[in-house]
Amino acid sequence: MKRKIAVKRIYEQPEDGDGYRMLVDRLWPRGMKKEDARLDEWNKDIAPSNDLRKWFNHEPERFDEFAKSYVLELQDKTDELLRLSQIADTRGLTLLFAAKDLSHNQAVVLLQLLNSLK
Repeated sequence: MKRKIAVKRIYEQPEDGDGYRMLVDRLWPRGMKKEDARLDEWNKDIAPSNDLRKWFNHEPERFDEFAKSYVLELQDKTDELLRLSQIADTRGLTLLFAAKDLSHNQAVVLLQLLNSLK
């Protein structure tokens, strides 16, 4: 199977082609019922630290610095990144996030990092 990694908001309707659905937020999304999320995993360990998350505050002008800091945090999580990479190669992987901004969030950074591991 060709590697497939997608990024989407958790509030979007789950689809059959999503593969393994993983929430990569540290906090549970507001207003989302656990049974509606159809998650395979909630991976808080791969999410940005609380300090980084609070500093970023989803402000687009801080995104470049946030992305650099988040990648540094992920350097300690090599085994976990390899596990995600293997899931993507075998089942497909959808990284789920709650933020309204589709291009300035941790799932986008994680997607780029995973794609660079090929």
